[in-house]
Parts: sequence; structure tokens; C-alpha cells
Amino acid sequence: MKVALVYDRVNKWGGAERVLLALHKIWPEAPLYTSVYDPKSAPWAKVFDIRTSFLQKVPFVRTHHEWFAWLMPLAFESFNFDGYDLVISVTSAEAKGIISKPNTLHISYILTPTHYLWGIEKGEEYHRFGRLAPLVKVFALPFLSYLRAWDKIASQRPDILLAISKNVQKRIVKYYGRSSEVIYPPVDVRKFQISNIKCQINPKFQISNTKYFLVVSRLVPYKRVDIVVQAFNKLGWNLKIIGIGSEMEKLKRMAKDNIEFLGQLTDNELVSYYQNCQAVIFPQEEDFGLVPLEAQACGKPVIAYRGGGATETVIDGKTGLFFYPPATPKQAYACDGGRGPQTALLIKVLESFNPKKFRPVDCREQAEKFSEERFLTEFKKKVEEVFFNKF
Repeated sequence: MKVALVYDRVNKWGGAERVLLALHKIWPEAPLYTSVYDPKSAPWAKVFDIRTSFLQKVPFVRTHHEWFAWLMPLAFESFNFDGYDLVISVTSAEAKGIISKPNTLHISYILTPTHYLWGIEKGEEYHRFGRLAPLVKVFALPFLSYLRAWDKIASQRPDILLAISKNVQKRIVKYYGRSSEVIYPPVDVRKFQISNIKCQINPKFQISNTKYFLVVSRLVPYKRVDIVVQAFNKLGWNLKIIGIGSEMEKLKRMAKDNIEFLGQLTDNELVSYYQNCQAVIFPQEEDFGLVPLEAQACGKPVIAYRGGGATETVIDGKTGLFFYPPATPKQAYACDGGRGPQTALLIKVLESFNPKKFRPVDCREQAEKFSEERFLTEFKKKVEEVFFNKF
């Protein structure tokens, strides 16, 4: 098979980028098509033969692609895939909208239905505009209507849809009216390990205070790190926060001395902080979320918001605990943006938490169910099954 990969834009590092690198192991010769590519912010992509759209030459697009959302559909429709047997798009936005001929199989791995079109009730995509966010929302409405219509059309173009979680699978039915099969994304369980397992992960790294809880997150509003800061302000317990983002200074001003902001760390340092914490706190609803699995791979329990992907990766009472009773997302965010009552509920769970009740081996076994080897096997098997049935 002659294979091509497609991704929305190559200008950051995260879970989706780990998926692309995993797929590269199956199809190392496959070029990667994308709207824009920023080598400085995406050094991981050097292993790919990257082919960009006409937008690559537009000023500011590499660092401010959100300004050009109205041009993204045209960028992906302009690619020609006539010479390929198989195209795999990995997407949370426009990459699924490529146009291919009937003799080219298009499988789309959906990270989520486009958040800035279908998840705007949470304000997730407007935080970067700061105080101008309300004004941006008003002027964006005509463009959102056009982009929503295009997004629905684009969602019908792939021959097969795969979803990263059952949560995303439900959203695909809701917004696109299509069925999909779940293949969970990979977690690097070789890198993230229990500390007493012999490995090459920076064994000399030392952390002075081992009585701490940990948050690993981008510091933006919808990640709801402020709930955790408020909880630990009241408890007075030690909390370490790894990550950067637009809310960092605001959270620092809010936090008391028992809360430490560590910024962006290397993978080796991140592993060490996972290994030495009491538990990892995951306060937001995500489509999937790799952090709870990275923590469990290191043998640590997770205290998570009961919603989204965490309910599929954390075993309540065995590898972690949940806060906030089962509720719809609308109910969860209803009172004070969800922050007031959820802070109290998080404190209640934290006060009942006993790390001795959680076995590292149980956490580790749960994480291993989501290994890269499992992902590669499942994904390749599904592609071959669909391809040979089609042709």
C-alpha cells in the first residue's frame, strides 16, 4: 500500500503528536500532509516528509493559525491524494475534510469533533483572546456557522471513522451522525515506569519533598487548575504544578506558599515527579487524557473529575478516586462556572484519600492496557481488515 498521513497542523507537542509518531513506526515511508508546519515548535516532526498547504507562505500563520480558521477547509481540499491507496487523517479539526477518489481508502482517527465549533459552551477556544473574548465571540458567529456546515460535510468524507474513546464516539454520533470504532491512543509505558523498576529514566534525579500532590496540565481556563489551587489553599497541603499557559500568572497570584509552579519540564524530570508524588489530580473533562495513564504507569493513583475519558482509564477505588457525582456537562458547569461546588467536592475526596489503599502494581497493570504495542497492533489490524475488504 502507498500510504499518506494527514494532520491538522504541525506546530506543537501533545497526545496527537504521539499518535503520529506511533503510526510512523507502521508506515515510515508515509509523508505527512498538514496545513502549516513550524519546525521550531515541532522538532519531533523531523522524522517525517512534511508537505504543507498554500497557507505555509502566509505571514503569522505558523504561530497564529486560529486567525486563519476560515481558510483551513480550502487548505485541506487543495491536496491531491490520487497516487495513494490509503490516507489516514489524525484530526480534531479540518484534516478529515480532504477529498479523495473512490479507489483511495480514507480512514480518519477522530481525536474529537472540532472543539471550537462544537465545544464552545465551555469557552475552551476563546481563552487566548483574554478580555477581548466576548467581542471575538460576537464577530466569530458568522464564520462559525459556515465552518460548522463545512465540518458536517467534511465528517462524511472518510470511509471509516475511528474514535480515541467512548466519550468521543458519543460526540461523533451527536455532531456527525456517524458510527465509529474505538481504538485508544498509545501511552509510553516504557518511559513512564514505577520507580523501583530498573530503567534508564534519570535515576539520579532527586526531589526533596515527597509529601506532595501533582497536577500536570496546560494552564488554560478549561483545564480548571484553579479548582485545585483553591482546594490546596484551604487544605494547606503541598501541591506541585507542571505546565505553562495563559493562566499561569493568575494562578500564581491566587496560590499560597504551599503551591509550587514548576513550568515546563523535560520528560525525565516529569517521570521523576510522577514517581514521587502522593497522587495526580486531573480536574478537567477531557476527550481522553494521557496524564491519568502516565501517572498510573508510574504506579500512582489519580484523583479525577468524573467525566470524559478519565472514566474509561481510571478504576474507581482501585487506581484512583473521582470527585463530582455523575452529572451532565451542563449541570457540572452550571454553578459559578463549576468552580465553587467542585472545589468543595474535591476537598472532600482529598480528605478521604489514603495512598496506602492503592497498589502501584494495580495502577501499572491498568496503564499497560493502553500501551503503544497494543495501539500499533489494533490500528494495523483494523486498517488491513478494512482495506482488504474494500478491495
